[in-house]
Amino acid sequence: MLTSDFAYDLPPELIAQMPPENRGASRMLVVHRASGELEHRYVSDITDYIDAGDLMVFNDTRVFPARAFGHWIDTEGAVEILLIEPSATNQGRWKSLCRSSRRIRSGSVMLLAQGHIRAAVRDKNDDGSVELELECDGDLYEILDKFGQPPVPPYIKRERTDVRIDVDKERYQTIYARETGAVAAPTAGLHFTEELLKKIDDKGVMRQFLTLHVGPGTFKPVKVEEVEKHTMDSERYIIPVQTSEAVASVRAGGKRVIAVGSTSTRALETCSTDDGFLSAGFGRSSIFIYPPYRFKVVDAMLTNFHLPCSTLLMMVSALAGRELVFRAYKEAVERGYLFYSYGDCMLIV
Repeated sequence: MLTSDFAYDLPPELIAQMPPENRGASRMLVVHRASGELEHRYVSDITDYIDAGDLMVFNDTRVFPARAFGHWIDTEGAVEILLIEPSATNQGRWKSLCRSSRRIRSGSVMLLAQGHIRAAVRDKNDDGSVELELECDGDLYEILDKFGQPPVPPYIKRERTDVRIDVDKERYQTIYARETGAVAAPTAGLHFTEELLKKIDDKGVMRQFLTLHVGPGTFKPVKVEEVEKHTMDSERYIIPVQTSEAVASVRAGGKRVIAVGSTSTRALETCSTDDGFLSAGFGRSSIFIYPPYRFKVVDAMLTNFHLPCSTLLMMVSALAGRELVFRAYKEAVERGYLFYSYGDCMLIV
C-alpha cells in the first residue's frame, strides 16, 4: 500500500485556526459503514447514534504548556524548546525538541521562562530530540502554567505574542483532562461539554477513561513510499481496571465500544487480544493501524478530520474503508467542514 493512496486536496481556508465560539457547536459527519450513507449533523446529536448499554472510552490526558522560550546563557541567542516527556531513569531530565539560532551542542546551557528554568543540554538523540537537565526555582508545571505556551500543532498559526494563545490555554484541552503529560490534545474530546456528557449519561451510555499521553509524533509525516515501512513513535498509556472490566461487560452483553478519538483507539487496540479481551496496565504503544487492520475492541469512533497521508487518516480508513472515508472527506470539503484539531468531526458507526 502506498502513502500516496492517502493524499487529498484541502483548501487552506478549511484548516481551523480557532475553536468554535461555543464548545460543542461543531458539525459532525456521520459515516455508516454498513450502508455507506453519509449524514450531516452536529456533535450535540451524537446521542442519536449511541444506545443504552454502549460504552464510550475517553482519553483523560492533560496537555501542559510545553513550549518555553529563552536564550543561551553565554550568547543571549534566542532558543525555544518543546518538552516531550521526563526521563524514566534520570530525575530532572526531559526529552525535548529544541529550536535555536545556533547549533545545539552538548553542555550548552539556556535560561527559559524568564529565567525560572535553567536547562543544560546533556545528550542529542538520533531522532533529532535532545535530553535536557532542568533546574527550576519552583514547581516545573506551575512555572510552565505561568510562562509556557500551549503546544498547538504547526498548522495552527501562532506568533509568540499572539493574543489567541489565551484562547488556546482553555480550548486546546478537554473538560475532563486530569492526567498531565500530553503535548498534543486528544482533539475528538474537545467537542464535549458538561451538558453533552450529561445527555450521554441520561441515555444510559457508560463512560470510562484511559490515558494516552499524546506526543509530537502524532504530527510526524509519513516519509516512506510504502505505508508498511513507516515506524510510529511510542507513547505512554494507562488502562485502568475499571475500563478493562467495562469493555468485558459491554462485549458480553452484545453492545458497542465507542472510542472517542484516535488516541483512545490506539490504546484500546494496543492492549487487546484477538478475541476482544482488554488488559489493564501501563506501558508504551507504537501500534500502527492501517488497512486492512482488523479491529479487536473498537466498534465505532468519533474523530476529527486528519491531514493527507497521515497515520491518523490511515487508521480511520482501516475502520471505515478507504473508499468510503475519501468519499466522506470529499463531501466534507464541498460542504465547507473545518479540518484538523479545532475543526469539525466525523462519527464512524
